[in-house]
Amino acid sequence: MDSLFSLDNLISLGLLILLQAVLGFDNLLYISLESKRAPADKQAMVRRVGIGLAVFLRIVLLLVLIKVIGYFQEPLFGFHFSFFSGEFNLHSLIVLAGGVLIIYTATKEIWHMMHLDSLEHDGTSRRSVWTTVFWIVAMNLVFSFDSILSAMALTDVFWVMATAILVSGALMIWLADRVSSFLEKNRTYEVLGLFVLFIVGIMLLSEGGHMGHLKLLGNEVVAMSKTTFYFVIGVLVLVDIVQGRYQKKLLRSARKK
Repeated sequence: MDSLFSLDNLISLGLLILLQAVLGFDNLLYISLESKRAPADKQAMVRRVGIGLAVFLRIVLLLVLIKVIGYFQEPLFGFHFSFFSGEFNLHSLIVLAGGVLIIYTATKEIWHMMHLDSLEHDGTSRRSVWTTVFWIVAMNLVFSFDSILSAMALTDVFWVMATAILVSGALMIWLADRVSSFLEKNRTYEVLGLFVLFIVGIMLLSEGGHMGHLKLLGNEVVAMSKTTFYFVIGVLVLVDIVQGRYQKKLLRSARKK
């Protein structure tokens, strides 16, 4: 029992909770934006059910990966052309598919925003409650691969990894309504959120391409580092803040004239 709750395990648990929280930022943003597709009175429930199911399936996925991690890393197929080549495994295909879906979602919503006739209709295409829950759970599992593999690299103690997943899931449920409420009250930040989501999709594509040894015109695709990702996000946020303040100054100046 002492070894089970040793100092090393407790330190690993703290690190994993922090890691899950950091890696869960883009996931939380996707959940907040995706839940808007459900009927307004069901959106909070959709977020809670989606995250709850995703946490349960993350535990299942953790158990599966512990047993069959090799199958996810074994090459499934490859192709070699003069301008395009790759050797793909199951992990790389899942990450690539997630990147494509996120980029498609972000691009479609940005396109809708550009063609709004009225702010009363936000341009978001509607889905049923359970279809929305399905997509939240599916994308949550795509995001969870990296966090679970990172957890497995830090520790091999199952209860530590499972506890970190449960704690991070509880934090996401607590934060999801707050993030969604903030975006609802500050509609201009929805555009920023969609572009952040677009960058997340690019990051997943680069990561999946790197895992699949993808080469374009002889150049190997390199995974976007987390440092680069957060730097780009920081620049986007800074530009949005500066632009917002500049627009307010222009409006005040126009009123004075």
